[in-house]
Amino acid sequence: MDVKMKSKFNNKGQVTIFIILAIVVVAVVFLFFMLRSQGIVPDIGGGKEINPESFLETCLKDKVREGLQMISEQGGSINPELNLKFKFQEEGYYKDISYLCYTESYYKPCINQNPVLINSMEDEIKDYISQDVEFCFDDLTTTLQDQGYVVEVRKKGFNVNLIPVEIRVDIDAEITLTKTDVSSIQDDFSFRIPSRIYELSSLAQEIVSQEARFCNFNYIGYMVFYPEYDIDKLKTSDSTIIYTLEYKGSVEKFRFAVKGCIIPII
Repeated sequence: MDVKMKSKFNNKGQVTIFIILAIVVVAVVFLFFMLRSQGIVPDIGGGKEINPESFLETCLKDKVREGLQMISEQGGSINPELNLKFKFQEEGYYKDISYLCYTESYYKPCINQNPVLINSMEDEIKDYISQDVEFCFDDLTTTLQDQGYVVEVRKKGFNVNLIPVEIRVDIDAEITLTKTDVSSIQDDFSFRIPSRIYELSSLAQEIVSQEARFCNFNYIGYMVFYPEYDIDKLKTSDSTIIYTLEYKGSVEKFRFAVKGCIIPII
C-alpha cells in the first residue's frame, strides 16, 4: 500500500472517529435534558438519582389510601356528626356511619345531608394528609441535602381530586436545586392512584336522590342494568337503611345510612 493510499485511509478513520464522538456528545446532552424534563435529578457525586415527584408519591400514597378507606366506610366523613353507630358481625367493631339522608318525621322523605358529597370527600382526604405533605417535603429536602444539593422549597398548596378510575393529587410547589454552581428548578408535582371511589360515591348520590324523592331505591333493578356494581341493603331495628356499595374488581367499598319515611308501629 503506497503512502497516499495509507494517508487516505487514516483521514477516513479520523473522520469516522469524530463523527462517533459527535453522536455520543449529542446523545449525552439529549439524555441529560430529557432526565431534567422528567424531574430526575442526576447526582454528580455518583449516588442514586432522586425523582422528587416519585419520592412524594411513594411517601404519600399509602396515607391517601388510608384516609380514603376510613372516609368511604363511614359515609364520606372521618368524624360524621349525624351518624349511626353500628357493628357488622364480620368486622367485629363499631363504626360511625354517616346519615347521607335523614328525617325524624313520620311519612316524610329524608333530606339530603350532603349534596356536595364528592367535594366534601376531597376536602376530608386533603385535611387527613396535609401534615404528611409537610413531612414528605421535609424528608425530600433532607435526602437531597445529604447528596450535596442546596435545596430551596416554595410550597403554595395542594389539591385532591376524585375523578373516574383514579384519585389525583396535585401539589403546587417549586424546588430549586443547586450543586457545583449548576441550578435546576422543578415544579407542579402530581401523582395518581387507581380507585373506583368516584364511581361509588356518584352511585351513593343517586341512591340518596331517589330515597329523598320516592322513599325507596330499587337496588336489585339497578344491579341488573349495571352489573359492575354490588349493592347491599340492610335494614336495622330502628328502620335505618345501611347501604354498602362495591365495584366489582375493586377492594373498595362505600357505606352510608339513610333514614326516611318512618312508619310508626301501632
